Amino acid sequence: MIPRYTPADFAHLWSTEHRLEVWLEVELAACEAMETAGLVPSGVASRIRAKKIQLDAARIEEIERTTKHDVIAFLTHVEELAGIDARWLHRGMTSSDVLDSSFAILLRDAAKMLTVRFDAYLDALATRAREHEKTPLIGRSHGIFAEPVTFGLALAGHYSEAVRARRRLVEASREIAVGKIAGAVGTYAHLTPAIEADALGKLGLAPETVATQIVARDRHAAFFSALALAAAAIERLATNVRHWQRSEVSEAEEAFTVGQKGSSAMPHKRNPIASENLCGLSRVVRAAVVPALENVALWHERDISHSSVERMLAPDATTTLGFMLDRATSLVKGLVVYPESMRANLDRAKELYCSEGVLLALVEAGMPRQEAYVIVQRNAMKTWRGEGRFRDNLAADAELTSKLKSDVLDRCFDLDHALAHVPAIVERALGDR
Repeated sequence: MIPRYTPADFAHLWSTEHRLEVWLEVELAACEAMETAGLVPSGVASRIRAKKIQLDAARIEEIERTTKHDVIAFLTHVEELAGIDARWLHRGMTSSDVLDSSFAILLRDAAKMLTVRFDAYLDALATRAREHEKTPLIGRSHGIFAEPVTFGLALAGHYSEAVRARRRLVEASREIAVGKIAGAVGTYAHLTPAIEADALGKLGLAPETVATQIVARDRHAAFFSALALAAAAIERLATNVRHWQRSEVSEAEEAFTVGQKGSSAMPHKRNPIASENLCGLSRVVRAAVVPALENVALWHERDISHSSVERMLAPDATTTLGFMLDRATSLVKGLVVYPESMRANLDRAKELYCSEGVLLALVEAGMPRQEAYVIVQRNAMKTWRGEGRFRDNLAADAELTSKLKSDVLDRCFDLDHALAHVPAIVERALGDR
């Protein structure tokens, strides 16, 4: 994380101070569960809470320089502040009981923050999709003119993809909301499953089904994969915006605010900087997937090769996606759309986008498909070469006119007919949330 791409709530979530507070909450929840089970004297946790101790991250770091163990340093500092009652903390537990349970809390909370941002992003896409539901736009395949769509339909596609990404995130957040209070190798040698269930229930977590010394890392791999797919969805939108904003396309562009500068050298420039930024940041989020997958295969009951990776992956990936969602929402809200340019690009296609309709009309008139294809293609190629408009070339082709009457040919060039189902598609997409 760097400040440039760090929303304030994520800065707090992943701060050392907050992480230590969550560690303490895990320890106290476990202590309370042990009190209920009669393993710890009653009132220990409440007395420690009543002291409202303020953890000192610098002091813990100082202790860790000697212990070379972060959880022991943390517990040592808690004992300094809480006194004799602290001896009951961590009874029968191992470090990963604290680390993995607190990690689950932090990831779960990060997912909640991301979901709120997803909702804002989806609202922005839905608003703009409805606004331009009937704004004609040339569709492109391989970057080449294909058949007509609408700008609203294009945005509805991005909306639908974002809905799926949000669902994956919600499901992954459920799968990741799992902790363990099961002891050194997950056998409850000095605890019980009931104590674990009680403690984790206080924290809003479920117990790992079969814990080793850690929570299984396939859960985390699924979580980071969900983040990567969400980032990829945003990148696809950003890539399209970059294309729409190209000077020779000019169908839509990012908002350009008063006082904004596009280039240090060229005062005329208006660049798609937010979209390019989103494409770059998506690479950062996707980069978390492979290390997360490699964290799955650990030695026997555990090793700590995953630990250093996750200390970096989790804050970076969640924070970056949070920033991306904020920026993508702003991008969509401020997107400047040029329907006239869209219409001009449709006209530049010289009606070639109607070729399939003509092909199908010839087939329906009784002509073999491949013969019909040859007729339509040769007239399309004439149009590509600049030899007239497609409709005129077809009308002058005797082989075609022997099969199709003029009124039938005219219906093949009806843009409203081509786009008749678009409103239903848009509503189908926007209703799927």
